[in-house]
Parts: sequence; structure tokens; C-alpha cells
Amino acid sequence: MKFALKVVAATAAVLCVSGAFAQKGEVVKMVRIDAQTGLLGPVGVSQLKGYQFFAEKFSGAGNPAGVKFEVTGIDNKLSPTESLNALKAAIDQGARYIIQGNGSSVALALSDAVTKHNERNPGKEVIYLNDSAVDPDLTNSKCSYWHFRFDADTSMKMEAMSSFMKDQPDIKKVYILGQNYSHGVQVAKYAKESLARKRPDIQIVGEDLHPLAQTRDFAPYIAKIKASGADTVITGNWGSDLSLLIKAANEGGYNGKFFTYYAGVTGTPSALGTNGAGRVYQIAYNHYNMGGQMDKWMKEFKAKYNDDFYTGSTIRIFETLGAAMAKVKSTDPVKVAAALEGIKVKSFNGEVEIRKADHQLQQPLYMTVWQKASAKYPYSPENTGMTLVPVAEYPNYVSSTPTSCQMKRPA
Repeated sequence: MKFALKVVAATAAVLCVSGAFAQKGEVVKMVRIDAQTGLLGPVGVSQLKGYQFFAEKFSGAGNPAGVKFEVTGIDNKLSPTESLNALKAAIDQGARYIIQGNGSSVALALSDAVTKHNERNPGKEVIYLNDSAVDPDLTNSKCSYWHFRFDADTSMKMEAMSSFMKDQPDIKKVYILGQNYSHGVQVAKYAKESLARKRPDIQIVGEDLHPLAQTRDFAPYIAKIKASGADTVITGNWGSDLSLLIKAANEGGYNGKFFTYYAGVTGTPSALGTNGAGRVYQIAYNHYNMGGQMDKWMKEFKAKYNDDFYTGSTIRIFETLGAAMAKVKSTDPVKVAAALEGIKVKSFNGEVEIRKADHQLQQPLYMTVWQKASAKYPYSPENTGMTLVPVAEYPNYVSSTPTSCQMKRPA
């Protein structure tokens, strides 16, 4: 695998110090199953580089358990079927920790398959670490004990997004556009519900779903948006489906606002250019100008790969795994899963917690707007001279949404 990372176990002759952990130097095999080819491939490739980078940062002395993380990737071509084949291959290779994020349809298939595998293969259990798939069903009606989500789900992000939008009096007419799979459907559902609750005067003047990763020309959609009189577009689109949408909006002369989940993701900053200044917003759990340690990491990542790091859930996966493994002094997925429930860690933006009831990470969210980079907010994705400037922060309790999960735990 071109971007695979093999972290070799440190030499067994480790100098013993007070408080050394029994699993020090042990290798934890992790496999990320995600698209690395096709229209959305650039996102998966960039994210795998993020795992390469942070596996090094968090291995050995970088985590309280002292373990070494080994991360490899398998291209699933964004297909649930391909993902299930990849899962079997990963397990056959000895991986006990499976990572995935892009595509909730893939996530739902993986979560179900992992649960069934663990039921049928006691002693060979695996854990599924979800870094980006945000369908609320994954931690509600279809929750699994073996699934842990590190992104904020669609409902959580929409709770924060609508809290911001309700205080914008110039928003009067909204068009909802999304990808035709579970994520796009859920964005539309929660957008309509939350706006009706917080700003009943806002009109929903149009709603469209388009095929995932197949549309190359969004001009017809932009024409419909303009004809509807919408002053604002809400979209959960990501990757090429967002960058091509923004490109079409710029070329078609649409000057309304865009409220997005993924404006900072590979390809979209370049598509935005300077045309999106002051009118393209993103709701997310991190952004390009977090400061502190994250700022140092991002600069180092860009220098090393000539790429931008944006999937902060990668960091939280390593942080919580290290803490859980140290707590139980083991890398056994059964023991680690139990330790991950309810775990709290200090992360790059304060304390975060994996809620025991549904395994959904509770975390702050940020509303940012696309603006010219400045001395205060200097990080420029894709060397555009622009950046995402924070305009509002929502603490854990604001974006936290209730769960209907009835967790079935191992006996």
C-alpha cells in the first residue's frame, strides 16, 4: 500500500523505569478501510497520511501504555461490499482494530459485520473505530458495543449549526442539497426539524439529493437554487461533491451563503478561492486555527506531506486507545472496549468523553467562516491565502443530543 505505515516494534531491551507498563513495546495492528481511489479518493489518501503521521507521534513514549501503533490501509472504493471483503482481509492479517470514516453506508455495514464476527469468534474480537461517519443511527437504533464514534454525528452538528443560524436575521430562505445516501438524508431531516424549532419563519424553498460521487457538473443544481430565491444553502456534501458544487456556484454567480460540514476537506479550499469569503461556513469539532499543540502538528504535517491535516478524530483515537490500554494494562480488544466506555481524556480542545450509553464522543463544536488569512488566523489550506476563522464555539452540552441506543453488552 503506497501510503501504508509499518511501525516496527522497538527493541525488547527497553530500559526499565519505575511505572513501566507490561505492554510496553507491544505492536497494535490497525487497518483503515476507506476509499483511496475514485472521485473521493483524495480525501481518504490525505486521511491515511494523517494516521501515518500520528501513529509515529503517539507510539512508544507518546502514549501512557507505551505501545507501538502500526497502521495500514485498504482501498474499499467507497463500497460496502468491498469494505466487508477488506474487513475479512484485515482480520486474517491479525488486525484487531479497524478504522473507517468516509460513508455512513459503509459504516453501517462494517458495524454490523464486526458485531457478528465478535459474536461468532470469541477470543478473536475486533473494535471498530469510526472517525468520520456521522449517521445518527450508528449510535442510536443501530448502535453496537464494538463501535466507537469520534466525530460528532449529523444531529449534533445540526444542533450547533442551527443555533448559529437562528441569530442571523438575513437568513430567510434555505435550500437543502445533499448526497443521496444516509448522511444526505439525515442532514435534510435534522435541518428541517431544528430550523422549524428555532426559526419557524425561515422558509425551506427547495430540497435535492444527488448521486454520491458521480456528479461532475452541479450547474443545473445551482440554477435551481438561484430560481428558488434561496439566500442560503445547507449541505452535508464532502470531497468532490462539495468542491464541484462550490465551483459551480462561483461560476454561476450564486452569491448566497453556504452552511457546510466539510468546507475544510481536501479540494474544497481551492474551489472556494476568494469568492467564498464571508459566506461559506463550516460546523466541525476542529478547524485550521486551533492554536497550541495542534498548530505545531499541522505545520509539521504540511512541511512533511505538502498536505493539510483536518481529521482531528485521528488524534482522539490514539489518545483514547493509549489511555484505555494503560488503564487495563492490555491491548486485548475485549478489555480495551470496556475501558473505552465513559473514558475521559484531555485533548487538543479540552476534555472529551466517550459516552457510555452509545459510544458517541462528547466534544465542543466550532462554527467557522471562510476569510482571508491574517496574523491572528494564519493557517492557509491548499495555499489559498484564505482560512476558516472561528466565529462561535459550542461546548459539549450544547451539541450533545439524546440517544435511543439500547446497548447489548457481552455477557
